Amino acid sequence: MRFPEARGGGVTAIEDVSFSVADGEVVALIGPSGCGKSTLLNIAAGLQPPTSGQALVDGEPVEGPNAHVAFMLQKDLLLPWRTVAENVMLGAEIQGERRSECLRRAGELLCAFHLADFADRYPHQLSGGMRQRVALARTLAVNPSVLLLDEPFSAVDAQTRIVLQRDLAQTLERAEKTALLITHDLHEAVILSDRVLVMSRRPGRIVEEITIEAGHRSDPYLRRQDGKIGDYVSRLMQRLEIAPPPPPQAAAYRQ
Repeated sequence: MRFPEARGGGVTAIEDVSFSVADGEVVALIGPSGCGKSTLLNIAAGLQPPTSGQALVDGEPVEGPNAHVAFMLQKDLLLPWRTVAENVMLGAEIQGERRSECLRRAGELLCAFHLADFADRYPHQLSGGMRQRVALARTLAVNPSVLLLDEPFSAVDAQTRIVLQRDLAQTLERAEKTALLITHDLHEAVILSDRVLVMSRRPGRIVEEITIEAGHRSDPYLRRQDGKIGDYVSRLMQRLEIAPPPPPQAAAYRQ
């Protein structure tokens, strides 16, 4: 993918990238800022045609936005004038689903995400974590084959993030969804995915693929306790050339 510039020339965001994601698989994509991760998701979603090459979903070329793919961004982007239930229904309504079916599906998802009591509330009445759960429910309400997740939990606090990770993992497992996840959190990449793809600096290329051989993908709490998780994170840090923080030193006192 090459972006032209007004003064001539251009910037190559990604180059020689080729990978696949199997049905029901969750793949995490990590790499330095500006390496083209979001560009890849935009191409997969049909929001941006590649300069060369092609993306395929279920074997069909991606030639524009399609009903097979749903995209969840860092911001929840809820419509403030619609209730929680109406926000969840939005995508299905745009696709032409009957209102009764939209309501039924929204109700099921709100129950699954423990938000049934807030169906008639408005976004400004929710916490940040609750808003993200509504955004995830809205993403799933269109019943996509593939979920594209661009740093979906980066805007919430650490405690809420753990809860949302569990909700996402259980939902993906229960609904047998395929997902491509961008994250800068290396622990999140390891505990939520079957594979981690590491990208280089711009122009972005896939420089390593790591299969996560650990159980409990649907339960991040249990997976965190697997002794191999720390080893995977250390390997990713080394690949990205991230130096670990220095060990804490005891304070020195003079009398």
